[in-house]
Amino acid sequence: MQKDQLFTRRRMLLAGAALGAAGTAGAVLAVGGDEPARTAAPVAGPQARQALKSSAFRLQPLTGYGPPRAAPRKLKTRHEPIMSISGRGRHMMLTFDDGPNPEYTPHILDTLARYDVRAMFFVCGECVVENRELLARMADDGHVVGNHTWTHPLLTTLDRKGIRSEMERTSDAIEDSYGERPQWFRAPYGAWNRAAFQLGAEMGMEPMAWTVDSRDWTTPGKDVIVDRIENGAAPGVVVLSHDAGGDRSQTVRAIREWLPHLLDSGYHFTVPRRRPS
Repeated sequence: MQKDQLFTRRRMLLAGAALGAAGTAGAVLAVGGDEPARTAAPVAGPQARQALKSSAFRLQPLTGYGPPRAAPRKLKTRHEPIMSISGRGRHMMLTFDDGPNPEYTPHILDTLARYDVRAMFFVCGECVVENRELLARMADDGHVVGNHTWTHPLLTTLDRKGIRSEMERTSDAIEDSYGERPQWFRAPYGAWNRAAFQLGAEMGMEPMAWTVDSRDWTTPGKDVIVDRIENGAAPGVVVLSHDAGGDRSQTVRAIREWLPHLLDSGYHFTVPRRRPS
């Protein structure tokens, strides 16, 4: 069976498990300084180098630690990820996972720039080292970059040392390319465990999940992706899409349709405030 088929089956199984786990969580992120954090019910651009083969970065072995860095400010350990945002008005947050990818990420960045929208990109370390210029562009454009591990493993299958390596190496690569260490972390597949929460807090990163899943990784067609995001739009939601990990041409086409529609409908898109180091 081809690697993409194996990955798709695995991810569908994991997505169901993650959805069940996410349903029990409901942390809310305050943005723009409007309200304090609280707990609630869950609720055609430039081309770069040749794109990685679909899901290739998920199949490479874990390697060693990166160079030593200054210790980040530790945070209080959470027990559930942040799933939505609070604040006045019709604010939403857009997030993209698994990149950067030289074939798809530039198109998404172009669309965001066209409409002057900021987003979050949760990146995989071994994609970062192949596409550092894309992280530099994210920084220049005002986007927020988060840590999505080095090889996109299922963290619940790793020991604590393995999880630390995945996270630390990625933070180092982000700092080298983006200019700052990440302040946000997202577990691959939405599969969290206590070690991931604890290690993320030790590294100065808050855990971020999502409210609305476009499920674009199933390549359901551009119109289906558009419908899922437009139908899920509501004040405070965090939208999950992908700019890598497979064929994301549908995602690229979809955002050109749903983003201006939501803007015309009165929605505003925000990113978290930068915390002082």
